[in-house]
Amino acid sequence: MTTTTRAAKMAETRAKLIAAGRKAFAEKGYSGASMDDLTADVGLTRGALYHNFGDKKGLMAAVVDEIDTVMATRAHEAGQKAGGGWKGLLAEGAAYIEMALQPEVQRIVLLDGPAVLGDPSQWPSQNRCLQATIATLQELAAERAIKPVDIEAIARLLNGVALNAALWVAASETPEATLPKVVAAFECLASGVLITPESSV
Repeated sequence: MTTTTRAAKMAETRAKLIAAGRKAFAEKGYSGASMDDLTADVGLTRGALYHNFGDKKGLMAAVVDEIDTVMATRAHEAGQKAGGGWKGLLAEGAAYIEMALQPEVQRIVLLDGPAVLGDPSQWPSQNRCLQATIATLQELAAERAIKPVDIEAIARLLNGVALNAALWVAASETPEATLPKVVAAFECLASGVLITPESSV
């Protein structure tokens, strides 16, 4: 087997395990998903899981990273559709929060994710999202559209508000009713950094 073929086979195995993990974790939750749920359905062994991810928690981290990365991409697309800049930043946050209505996102990323993997702000996917927010805020600062405050601090707080808003929606007994209240509050808090005619006086 050539190096290229071996690498392709490993990538295929990894993708199969992540897909199996997404299905099992979404349907049964992290604690309810057995090792057989994560391997047998895709014709793989426990050894393949251990080799690629170390253990069940390692697979969970890969699944969360994949879903959270897709969430960030979709949020970014919503921001671009809104025209970028400040409106785009608000649209990204609102889109990210709204994805908390999706059952897979609720269970895997927002409910089981923090319980299994710890502080979401330390996840690689969240760090990538933070860097994107920092870049947007730097552009806005260069345009003198936001107040002169530390960019990283504002980025971390804005991302934290959006994440905690999504966590609240996911945990709510009435997520559909909670969502508009949460998005309105997010936009109100975020707008505090924006320079308005009143704030520039």
